[in-house]
Amino acid sequence: MTSQSPDITQSPARRVGYAVSVIVNVIMWVLVNDRPGWRDLPFLTEDFRDILWIVNLSIITGAVVNVAYLFYDPAWFTSLGQVGVLSVGLAASIRMWRVFPFDFSTYTFPWEGITRVLLVLGIFGSVVAIIVESVKLAKLASRQPPAGARPPSLHPQ
Repeated sequence: MTSQSPDITQSPARRVGYAVSVIVNVIMWVLVNDRPGWRDLPFLTEDFRDILWIVNLSIITGAVVNVAYLFYDPAWFTSLGQVGVLSVGLAASIRMWRVFPFDFSTYTFPWEGITRVLLVLGIFGSVVAIIVESVKLAKLASRQPPAGARPPSLHPQ
């Protein structure tokens, strides 16, 4: 009789969630870079070119991490992956705040203020989430296996 560590066993719902995340990231990458492309959005300025690389990095990071989760998703690994994804997203949000490649001058609605508030909320939320995932990762790393238990393998069988 073989038993798997509960950290290695995936539920079908989690696998579907990871797959959907990959698909959404690929769609986002296509929408930003190909069709319709960021240049077709009237409120984005040419300054968006200065942040396109980090926006793409954020999208690709999310996709790659979720592909990895499809094959291996113990709690410590997903926390580590989340810290990575959140960190790249935070860097992209900060860069977007600094460059602010938006021009809402043709609109009467106060989109600039709302966009800035949303960016601040995204930055704050990312910082909080990084702290939460880091604490979770530290707790997982400090766990001692029960006496006589075999530590979980990094290579599931």
